[in-house]
Amino acid sequence: MPDTIDWFFDVVSPFAYLQIEQFDKLPAGLAIRPRPVVLGAILNHWGQKAPAEIDAKRTFTYRHALFRAQQLGIAYRMPPAHPFNPIKALRLTIAMGGSLDAVRAVFRHIWRDGQEVASPEGFAALCEAVGFPEGVAAVEQPAVKDALRHHTDAAIALGVFGVPTFVRNGDLFWGEDATAMFLQCLESDWLATPEVQRVSALPVGVRRSGS
Repeated sequence: MPDTIDWFFDVVSPFAYLQIEQFDKLPAGLAIRPRPVVLGAILNHWGQKAPAEIDAKRTFTYRHALFRAQQLGIAYRMPPAHPFNPIKALRLTIAMGGSLDAVRAVFRHIWRDGQEVASPEGFAALCEAVGFPEGVAAVEQPAVKDALRHHTDAAIALGVFGVPTFVRNGDLFWGEDATAMFLQCLESDWLATPEVQRVSALPVGVRRSGS
C-alpha cells in the first residue's frame, strides 16, 4: 500500500504554489491527497494575523516568495493584487475532481501566469484557462461549498495552522521550507529521536500577557 498524505493548501499562498511545483521530488510511491482549505478561516480559529495584515511582514513575504522561486528555478509572477479572495478558485479545484493536475493548473494560472481570479471576469478566465468553463456554475453547487467547509474543519481538527501543510500520521509539516524535513521523515524515524522528542515536549516558560 502506498503511503497516503493529506496536503492542505490555499491558492492564496505563493508558498503552496512553490511546494506543488516540487512534487516531482517526492517518492514515486507516495499518494498525495490535495485538501483545499480557507486560510482565513484557519487563522481566525487560532487568533492569528495573516502575513499581509502586517505591513513589514507583507513586504518581506512577497520578496521571500520571489527569492525562493528564483532560487528554485520555478516560473513565478505574482497576481496584480494580493491578498485576493480565493474562495471560488478553491471551490473550482473541488468541482474539477480535486486531482493534483487540476490543483496545479489553478495554481499556475495565478502564480506562474500572474492572473487575477477574484473578479467575475477573472474567475471566468480561470475556468477557460483550465479547460473547465462550466466551473462558473459548478462552484455554486451546495456539495462543492460543503466540501470546502469540510476540508477546512478537518484541517483545524488536525491542528493545521497555516498552509501549505503536509499531514502524515498526525504530524504536521508546515511551509514550503519544511519540504526537506518532510522528506527526511519519510525515509527515517527522525521524529522519534531523543532530541526531537525532548524539544517537542518542552514546558511553556512564560505566556504573553492577554494570551
